[in-house]
Amino acid sequence: MLKRVILLAGFLSVFSPSFAQDHGVATTSTATAVKTETAAPLDEREITKQENKDFITHHLLDAHSFDIMVEKKADGTEHHIGFPLPVIFYDKANGLHSFMSSEFHHGQQMKDAHGKKYSVVESKGQKYALYHEKIYKTDASGTISLDDKDHATNEKVLDLSITKSVMMILITGLLMILIFGGMAKSYRKSLVPTGAAKLFEPLIIFIRDEIAKPNIGPKYKKYVGYLLTIFFFILFLNIFGLMPFGINVTGQLAVTAALAIFTFLLTQFTANRNYWQHIFWMPGLPLPMKLVMMPIEIIGMFIKPFALLIRLFANMTAGHIVIMSLIAMIYFFKNVIAGIAFPFLTFVLYLLEILVAFLQAYIFTMLSAVYFGMANEEHHHEGEAAHH
Repeated sequence: MLKRVILLAGFLSVFSPSFAQDHGVATTSTATAVKTETAAPLDEREITKQENKDFITHHLLDAHSFDIMVEKKADGTEHHIGFPLPVIFYDKANGLHSFMSSEFHHGQQMKDAHGKKYSVVESKGQKYALYHEKIYKTDASGTISLDDKDHATNEKVLDLSITKSVMMILITGLLMILIFGGMAKSYRKSLVPTGAAKLFEPLIIFIRDEIAKPNIGPKYKKYVGYLLTIFFFILFLNIFGLMPFGINVTGQLAVTAALAIFTFLLTQFTANRNYWQHIFWMPGLPLPMKLVMMPIEIIGMFIKPFALLIRLFANMTAGHIVIMSLIAMIYFFKNVIAGIAFPFLTFVLYLLEILVAFLQAYIFTMLSAVYFGMANEEHHHEGEAAHH
């Protein structure tokens, strides 16, 4: 059974346990034969362990093609079932390159110093390798050179490809435009929600009344659009990440960093005078304490978005690793107990991941609103407070 088939089945895998496989072992009276028969299962389990590790890593990484399933044939070759994506990259020596990712699947198959397979294609008279989903420039033979830490030392290219994560971001953006654009048109005709508005209106009202208003204050309206966008954008990507196609967009550090940077920039560029005064010259403190607090506040200004990006990245990545590891256990133990227990645990954790998908979108939106509120908080002197 293919690993991708189990992922595609998702929670239904709990109803299709993997049964034990019979491994006939011939018994002999010689010590040599005993050693041969006992060593073989250990080798097989180590191979399975490494394959599972590589599979989990591949699931977490971005990819230059959208693979629904990967069928491993008896001769060791792999058949990718899915569709290719555009590969676009820039090389200083040879300029801009563009072709479909299927060229890598049909290209020259090579192995590195540790036996790891990678693909090499030729474009504009130069060879390029797709190694761990990164494109490197190689020599005429397509060799990938590794350093003492097993990192490729070949020249990298400027990769502008439409990868799987980029494609899902574009699809999510288009989906949001269709859904909420349609809702806006329906509200022009009637304030009674219809269609998708029945599902999303309670969430929109919740974000406005329970997140934006209490955390930002009177100036909440100028931030509501961003808060709604960031909430549904993260939520949709998290939901897509639960599908068995290796879609792990919010588990990409670059994506979560970009979202956190948007919140950071919006906070700084819309902050009032009181916000900057509290950072650079804390009011109401003696001069020595002001000098002490200033670097602390400046550091804290950058720690806040860093906490945003790490929280979302770590939680979504950890959930994927746990679920994939439980599925991998089925292939490692290969018995009836594993075939029943691990699919059941996967199903339970899968339900928990649905809750986490909503929770992480809520937390990111809530903390963004808190930061906006801090940036717009007005300072009231003691005399003014007593007067009012």
